[in-house]
Amino acid sequence: MDYTEKWGKDINEAVELALIDLKVSRDEVEVTVLEEPTKGFLGIGAKLAKVRVEKKAPQKPEKPEKKEPEKKAPEKKEQPKKSSKPKEKRTSDKKSQEKKPEEKKKNIVLDDVDINDLKVVEEHEALTFLKDITGKMGLDLDFSARVGEDLVYVEMSGKDSRTVIGKRGQTLDAIQYLTSLVVNREKEKYTKVVVDAENYRAKRERTLEQLANRLAAKVVKTRKHIRLEPMNPYERKVIHATLQKNPNITTRSEGEEPYRRVVIELKK
Repeated sequence: MDYTEKWGKDINEAVELALIDLKVSRDEVEVTVLEEPTKGFLGIGAKLAKVRVEKKAPQKPEKPEKKEPEKKAPEKKEQPKKSSKPKEKRTSDKKSQEKKPEEKKKNIVLDDVDINDLKVVEEHEALTFLKDITGKMGLDLDFSARVGEDLVYVEMSGKDSRTVIGKRGQTLDAIQYLTSLVVNREKEKYTKVVVDAENYRAKRERTLEQLANRLAAKVVKTRKHIRLEPMNPYERKVIHATLQKNPNITTRSEGEEPYRRVVIELKK
């Protein structure tokens, strides 16, 4: 392995983790900072440092250049003139008529409850808070809410959906956290709050499942464990659940929040 990319609380920690993986010293590598760490606001939206550490190429002794004998340029032969008419590209009728199958929308299941089974409501304190905060952010969004026993699911849609999701859902997770604080303040019984946008949660879950299976196959092939980037509890749960029935793989979590991550390794 000639290079690796690592996350850390700061750049030094990320570099140290990379040096351990590559089994080299600091002067044997070149470091590229991919992402600077940020503390976020009140711990929300904090980002780790990410670096790419690559082994330096071994220096080869310079060899004297050999002078090649001059070659006579071959005589140019006149080529027949090509027609100026452009060739028409032929496309098969079958390919032009074929249409990609529409992607089926996966139902979101939260704590074994399908959101489609929840009751649709037009008024809720979660809706009031989200409309207020996104309005002050200048975002144009529509809202729908469903409630069940100890569960609230709010979906946002509209032209500013990408903005409210953010990179890898970080903005969406921060908004969900704040909404949960509002809904559960001064209450003895906890209500789980899920805030979604354009079905992002289901799409992210599919991505994590594919990632888990791909990395598990790599672990089996290389017989080396893999540490994933830090994830929130829900995303770690998806990784664990996806690989739970894999006969060759075991998973565990390590580290402290918000830098806790999943480790995928071979069963002993």
